[in-house]
Amino acid sequence: MSPVPRLVVAAPASGSGKTTVATGLMAAFAARGLAVSPHKVGPDYIDPGYHALAAGRTGRNLDAYLCGPELVAPLFLHGARGCGLAVVEGVMGLYDGAAGQGELASTAHVAKLLRAPVVLVVDASSQSRSVAALVHGFASWDPEVRIGGVILNKVASDRHEALLREALDASGVPVLGVLRRAARMDTPSRHLGLVPAAERRAAAVDAVAAMAAAVSEGCDLDALLRLARSAGAVPGAPWDPAEALAAAAGPAGRRGPVVAVAGGPAFTFSYAEHAELLAAAGAEVVTFDPLRDEKLPAGTAGLVVGGGFPEVYAAELSANEPLREAVAGLALGGAPVAAECAGLLYLCRELDGRPMCGVLDAGARMGERLTLGYREAVAVGDSVLAVAGTRTRGHEFHRTVVEPGAGAAPAWGLTAPVRRVEGFVQQGVHASYLHTHWAAAPGAARRFVERCRTS
Repeated sequence: MSPVPRLVVAAPASGSGKTTVATGLMAAFAARGLAVSPHKVGPDYIDPGYHALAAGRTGRNLDAYLCGPELVAPLFLHGARGCGLAVVEGVMGLYDGAAGQGELASTAHVAKLLRAPVVLVVDASSQSRSVAALVHGFASWDPEVRIGGVILNKVASDRHEALLREALDASGVPVLGVLRRAARMDTPSRHLGLVPAAERRAAAVDAVAAMAAAVSEGCDLDALLRLARSAGAVPGAPWDPAEALAAAAGPAGRRGPVVAVAGGPAFTFSYAEHAELLAAAGAEVVTFDPLRDEKLPAGTAGLVVGGGFPEVYAAELSANEPLREAVAGLALGGAPVAAECAGLLYLCRELDGRPMCGVLDAGARMGERLTLGYREAVAVGDSVLAVAGTRTRGHEFHRTVVEPGAGAAPAWGLTAPVRRVEGFVQQGVHASYLHTHWAAAPGAARRFVERCRTS
């Protein structure tokens, strides 16, 4: 297989400008006519939405914790098929990974698994000569991580830029770009980070265009492309959903069950591989918007409601009473329903006092504390996604609290970092705060679709 030109965009710490630079590079190279494959290290769902706007292709995640290191390169190659360049945005600081797990799931770990050169984005707003010591430290910390260049962000003036370049002259790491401070490139944030692109599409398109313009003006795109092309072949073969399921998509000529997948501004958190696995297992995947659609797609045999921000749209979701009743009817009739985080809230009796679908005897409300981090879990009982005892890894990311009624059967027993039970299993419903990546457990998609066929 031909090498895939690729760059990993990293930083010393969060808030340095990785998203601005990575998104800007994707859009700038796409404007040059390159087919650009966008990727994000870690479980983040929001940045890939901006990446998709920039590249015109689905943003995909590379998570060595959720999927295992062995799947990082295959998933990368799957997403990058037919592309002339791949840009991978890192997570947190370059060497920050899963808590207590060493380098696992860090940007550096993923860069090594992909054998990709790293571009270090440095927030230079409060330093001059010290930038050389910082870059030297990051470049020499792990000899297996190749830092191929630096992009200086939030540079104040020509004089400031000159001081920074002079300091870095002796570092051996070339300066590949300089970005000045520009408020127009900022994207608004709220309780869980950036506001998703799907919620502010016109403004997001404008912001991405501004990022592309700034990167095109301030960065040496030719040098960055040469660096990307210096990477050798990625080890392994592309991931394939049908091969992952070890079977074809279904019997020839047989129409598969319709699996409705919630989308729209309220439910933007989804890994692309989930829908691909459902389709490979034989399902006809149809997306609908719970904010606007008053009916489930025709023939719906199963329902997947992923993550997002139902708390922001609670009034609108509650007002769509016909759809709430349709969801409740489907679930209470025994059809398979898989709900993660936002989906869990939508299935509750109420959210912040507003009626939801009422599938689960539970109330949900906004809380004061952010729950965030990787989790290890085991299935407590049999469900539409797993048999009892199945082990998985997931990620929690929410600021809401669910208060269950009496006698609820949990979905998962979390074993790390703290032992507790979590989620709900009820008839065909599997609802949980835990975000999982089905590429690591393709049997979940097969089990779900088989249940759709028989329910």
